[in-house]
Amino acid sequence: MLFELDRARLARLRRREDKAFHARIPKSLKLWQKAKGVMPNGVPMSWMLGLHRHAPVFASKGDKAWFTDVDGNRYLDMNLSDLSATTGFGHPAITRAVARQAARGAQFLLPAEDSIVVSELLRARTGMPYWQFTLSASGANMEAFRIARLATGRRRIVMFDGKYHGHFDEVLVKRSGRSARPSLLGTSPASGRDVTIVPFNDADALAAELKRGDVACVIAEPALTNVNLVLPDPGFHDALRKLTRKHGSLLVIDEAHTMQMAYGGLTRLYGLEPDILTTGKGFGSGVPLGAYGLTAKLARIAADSLDLGPGSTAPGIATGGTTYASALSLAGVRAALEKVLTETGYLRCARLGSRLADGIDRAIAAHDLPWKAQRLGGRSGISMTPVHPRNAAEAASTIDVELIDTRRVFMANRGVWDAIATAGPQAGFAHTPGDIDHYVAVFSAFLDEIV
Repeated sequence: MLFELDRARLARLRRREDKAFHARIPKSLKLWQKAKGVMPNGVPMSWMLGLHRHAPVFASKGDKAWFTDVDGNRYLDMNLSDLSATTGFGHPAITRAVARQAARGAQFLLPAEDSIVVSELLRARTGMPYWQFTLSASGANMEAFRIARLATGRRRIVMFDGKYHGHFDEVLVKRSGRSARPSLLGTSPASGRDVTIVPFNDADALAAELKRGDVACVIAEPALTNVNLVLPDPGFHDALRKLTRKHGSLLVIDEAHTMQMAYGGLTRLYGLEPDILTTGKGFGSGVPLGAYGLTAKLARIAADSLDLGPGSTAPGIATGGTTYASALSLAGVRAALEKVLTETGYLRCARLGSRLADGIDRAIAAHDLPWKAQRLGGRSGISMTPVHPRNAAEAASTIDVELIDTRRVFMANRGVWDAIATAGPQAGFAHTPGDIDHYVAVFSAFLDEIV
């Protein structure tokens, strides 16, 4: 980082803003104390506390791009529930579809007609001809690995440093020489046994691993999104596709985040040709759903390896879950795809994303900082260097957790819910130009405080 922060000044600002923040949320604090008696750390899911370095606010309701807490404070949501609410809160088309299906029955463990429509819509957008559904991108990636291993007869998985592919043991690993080791507590010590991690944008390192001939699949985000933004070098994805085909490994493209950044995802925008395309976060609809698309060849393998359950003489492939592909989730996602996540809607988000990044760049320049706004569709953020990073190691220098989290509290006190430390703000389908300008104004006020 070329600009040296005054850490004492930052700490004083944080103390001041924390005091103001807690003064604004007395009802949330009271609920939090009560919740600690029935839930670890007083939250129903650990990330609701772990992603923030402050007390949780208890949400009450949402409307378009804003939500309100139990104390009546309104917040402009620029994190979009970590991209699971890019369509905004309470969109009428999605709300009507979900309510109508809930009245008819939320779950049957049987197919609903909406599953055909959603599959057809996804085929038209991405080019992937066959689809399966889970509850999350974690489930989609887990099943993608199993299909890849069945199809290739190999075990090893290659990932890129800085990745995020969900929350199951095999992907919760970090680089350790040529192998990988667990990155979080509670996972199996053997979870990294069959995983190799190489630097993003390093085709030579990838080629060296694929030459060994034991890689079932390479899984890659089209752009890294969990270490701020790291975009692919020109030609990187072409090399990735050529190398995997040359060495008989499948290519899994994970668009859990990036499907929100372009119509048909970056698979369509970049012209990618994955063997399996995974995604999740309910396509930003707010309802839980994950999905993965398959080539015709892999769809045949999956169909021919059906698990026929108790009494079967041969095992089938380990895919499926009781509440996967529920009628409720598919109804909500169909409405989102048909009514909100349109080409026109994505173009509008991209324009708002440019407005957001331009505003951030103007604020940075006004304060004479050697930083730079990031850009990908509706997504922005800040590189705390004048040149954008090419891999996770370089991206580490663009992330200052204390600075970002102090900014989060500062902005929350002024009606803006900012992104988590490793992400960045994103313009969603419910945002207005005025919303974007409000974010930029508060961001600029924060820079006034620290420079």
